[in-house]
Amino acid sequence: MPFDPTTTKPEIDFPGDNPPTELVVEDITEGDGPAAEAGHQIKAHYVGVAWSTGEEFDASWNRGTPLDFQVGVGQVIQGWDQGIVGMKVGGRRKLVIPPELGYGDHGAGAAIKGGETLIFVVDLVSTNKPGAGSAFGLS
Repeated sequence: MPFDPTTTKPEIDFPGDNPPTELVVEDITEGDGPAAEAGHQIKAHYVGVAWSTGEEFDASWNRGTPLDFQVGVGQVIQGWDQGIVGMKVGGRRKLVIPPELGYGDHGAGAAIKGGETLIFVVDLVSTNKPGAGSAFGLS
């Protein structure tokens, strides 16, 4: 059954085995819109889960507003900057991010402990080249 990445929050299955040591990028559904590139301003919905517990620690869906950031300039964790490049608008992608590309040994507050591997399912809503008049995205 097709999904609408603007209205359908994904579910993430708990992996239960050893986490990978490198960034894993897996397209669940390839979009048919333009691809995100370094420097693009993008909007994406996401769900984030801690590998060790399977517990959701954050989701843009819960706030009703997609995350808006510029790819490749350090506004988000490195795993996102690297894992979003090449993703097409309308697509759904799973990112498994090792600690060194996430929050490292320090973690992030109580929700993400130090050394945690992170799983995100990301839905790319739009991408826009800086200085371009309008976003390429879903309407």
